Amino acid sequence: MKCLVVTAHPLAESLCQQFARQVIAQLKDMGHEISTEDLYGQGFNPALTVDERASYYSGSYHVSDIAEQLERLCEAEGLVLLFPTWWFGFPAILKGWFDRVWAPGFAYDHASDFGPIKPRLDRLRRVLVITTLGSPWWVDRLLLRQPVRRVIKYALLGTCAKRSKLTYLCLYKSENLNTVRIEQFSDTIRRALQGWH
Repeated sequence: MKCLVVTAHPLAESLCQQFARQVIAQLKDMGHEISTEDLYGQGFNPALTVDERASYYSGSYHVSDIAEQLERLCEAEGLVLLFPTWWFGFPAILKGWFDRVWAPGFAYDHASDFGPIKPRLDRLRRVLVITTLGSPWWVDRLLLRQPVRRVIKYALLGTCAKRSKLTYLCLYKSENLNTVRIEQFSDTIRRALQGWH
């Protein structure tokens, strides 16, 4: 498969970056074709531009600054997102990637009557989300009902990539870890990717 690995963490030695290296190595070993987006590393600008917003409903989205990112997303059959969950939401840089790159004419089409949008990411079959949280599991799952997972599953994939299968992995209490828990989570990631073919 053509796989796109998107990482959104500012620190090169973070767990997210460590897991990204693991994912890339495993996917390469399995024979997949890999593209990467290290959003902080490449200095991705998360702010939707004036030209992009002005062209949103024009039938020709303004792509001059993000043509390569759009191409990589549209070609992806597998997508891996690695990021910390901050305040039970996306890092701003990743939210900006969704705002700018999951764009009309590429990720979806507007309906002529401004009704439900029409999906375009038909190639995308597998999505793996790997996120770290400082909070315990029960705050995310029981109290807040996994807001990040719901946005990915229903708002993004549910409207733009209906054929995709989501696997969502959370490493809770990530500020207080030992090597055993990290290795157990690494094993969970390995198992999640083994079914990709």
